[in-house]
Amino acid sequence: MFSKTKIETSMKDICAKIQEADAIVIGAGAGLSTAAGYEYAGERFNRYFSDFEEKYGIHDMYSGGFYPYDTLEEYWAWWSRQVYYNRYVDHLDLYQKLFQLVKDKDYFVLTTNVDHCFQKANFDKQRLFYTQGDYGLFQCSSPCHQETYDNEELIKKMIEQQKDMKIPTSLIPYCPHCGKPMTMNLRCDDTFVEDEGWHQAAERYEKFIQDHKKQKMVFLELGVGYNTPGIIKYPFWQMTNKFQHAFYVCLNQGEAYAPAEITRKSVCMNEDIGEILKEL
Repeated sequence: MFSKTKIETSMKDICAKIQEADAIVIGAGAGLSTAAGYEYAGERFNRYFSDFEEKYGIHDMYSGGFYPYDTLEEYWAWWSRQVYYNRYVDHLDLYQKLFQLVKDKDYFVLTTNVDHCFQKANFDKQRLFYTQGDYGLFQCSSPCHQETYDNEELIKKMIEQQKDMKIPTSLIPYCPHCGKPMTMNLRCDDTFVEDEGWHQAAERYEKFIQDHKKQKMVFLELGVGYNTPGIIKYPFWQMTNKFQHAFYVCLNQGEAYAPAEITRKSVCMNEDIGEILKEL
């Protein structure tokens, strides 16, 4: 951890860079949502999934999503809870603080999170790129076509009607085109559907980078680990190094780091993201 003086100095540097920036690119990973209250293990997991833990020995929400359940009724009992408590039950205070920090700037958000918190916290939908999917969407499990489907109404019915770790058979979602079971629109293998909205968001992000690359840009990385560093972390390092007026900020408790090539153009803080954003 940093000393108090070092923390204060780093925060002043971050504030100054954000204030003078022409554009801010937020790169958000799982650590941001964890700091906001979306913990996938521990007490929160036990509160919602103790029956699955007792039956299958599952100890966190992430690994539970990959378990080979015997039936679709049980599969969707698990997934409806995971989606409901991580997508439709809000913990937005931290995201709202982040919005207040950047709302008057020209910003764009690139995130691997799938909980939709940015949009619910009033970030402009046209300035968001969810690269890894959205808990709020279904897709065909094949997939036979490149479309996604809103799931809020059905997920809430699954929550209300499930019993003994199973949903009613009548609520199992099937593809309207081929009849195969639906699945979540989450990038976990090569069946992930990149629908029209996904591609439009990717184009808007690329245009934002190109439009601002010669200006003062702050790459603000929040809670990004090393599961998929090629999506946010490595590109942020490369662009900070390449763009003359770019600056890199990394907030990630215990994992904040910048390579030597961009040390003079960066601030890294191994502190709690929530506490830092409150101060900023």
